[in-house]
Amino acid sequence: MHPLVEAFRNYRQQMNERILSRNNKVINRLFNLDTNVYQEGHLPVLTKEYIGLAASLVLRCDDCVKYHLMRCRELGAGTEEVFEVFSVASIVGGTIVVPHLRRAVEFWDALQEA
Repeated sequence: MHPLVEAFRNYRQQMNERILSRNNKVINRLFNLDTNVYQEGHLPVLTKEYIGLAASLVLRCDDCVKYHLMRCRELGAGTEEVFEVFSVASIVGGTIVVPHLRRAVEFWDALQEA
């Protein structure tokens, strides 16, 4: 596994466990909602991940972008599809998205090496 991907996965898992171990009702419910919204429904899971990826780029959340890229890769997304999502997010978010787009492409490349 590429070190960039491994570091992100490990940190995310460690901190999520720490956060959830506090048993804060509101935080646990928020995490549960986040998990459930990406389940299969009227929209396929991959479509929901594409939406999450685009929204995360527009909102400029690099951790969220990395997570959604990992999920897209796990679900079989290809580079061309991911770049179409990047293009939608870039148009919606404008040029302020470009630095996050750079990091997203770097992480996607790392996922391809994994």
